[in-house]
Amino acid sequence: MFFSKNKSVVGVDIGTAFIKVAQVTHGTKKTLDTYGIVNASVSFDAHANQMSIMTAADVLKRLLAEAQVTAKNCIVSLPNNAVFTSVIEMQQLSEDQMESAISFEAKKYIPLPLAEVVLSWSVVSKDSQLGRQKVLLIAVPKQVQQSYIQLFAMTGLELSIIEIEALALIRSLSTSSVKNSVIIDIGARNTGLNVVMDGVLQLTRNLSIGGATITDTIAKTLNVSIPRAEQFKKDFGLSNADFIPETIKPVMSTIKNEVKQLVSIYAARSVPVQKLILTGGGSNLPGIVTYFQDLGIPVEFGNPLANVGYDPSIEPVIKRFATQLPVTIGLAMRDQE
Repeated sequence: MFFSKNKSVVGVDIGTAFIKVAQVTHGTKKTLDTYGIVNASVSFDAHANQMSIMTAADVLKRLLAEAQVTAKNCIVSLPNNAVFTSVIEMQQLSEDQMESAISFEAKKYIPLPLAEVVLSWSVVSKDSQLGRQKVLLIAVPKQVQQSYIQLFAMTGLELSIIEIEALALIRSLSTSSVKNSVIIDIGARNTGLNVVMDGVLQLTRNLSIGGATITDTIAKTLNVSIPRAEQFKKDFGLSNADFIPETIKPVMSTIKNEVKQLVSIYAARSVPVQKLILTGGGSNLPGIVTYFQDLGIPVEFGNPLANVGYDPSIEPVIKRFATQLPVTIGLAMRDQE
């Protein structure tokens, strides 16, 4: 681990099974200073109570200390299932007109009263000839936002930005050679499917299944303990073992079918998907790349280390956790406005 006098940012990703942190220094090149991962099932939603917030704050403080995080400026991600996102197309308007127009349009896409959410938006593309534009809408329930604000008030970190996972993923996994892709982020309990066109988020879907769902299915089907089922999953994955693939197939088929549908939708618009990018702790399944290859699109694991510098001495260890760190590193890579 190494540190400099340049400005550093901490990214914090609170998932359903792990809390992850990463510190990136913003200099001539963005540099990963340190990172940390701890197993901690914490749920933050509209029903988060004071006890769960205090528990998460205690775990996070210990993780920051053990990872030797020195920066205070912090960016945190909100999971896809905790926010409402939509990319809408609308007429190009002046700044004065946009606020009222966005509020009007948002009512069509957000299933909560606008008084109960914090609404933000950004223009992602413009077609000057047609006078049209695409706008990314993000709505965060106020109760969810308040839970995060309380959490970070207890940790000593200065929460500067709350961002959705998809944007952090794009930032850490983007490559100049691929314009159009689907990022398949398989977490413990949720899988995010993020369609990226010309480096811009177009659509995000959340599936309530993930790596832990597969483990639970194996445990029930084979009547074994959760630890043993987890080991079976890691050993056999989607390889040619007779019993494990059939057990896993219903979960993985759901993910693949959703990806296939998204690819078909964009192919019909003459916007071909050039690559499928796998990431998330749940993507560490033997044979998973081969499993998705019959969709006829190149498949690869996302590499969040490609866009940051880091101490070569930590490479053997950090590469083992690379699929779990894209959101965290992507948050810490964000330029401050």
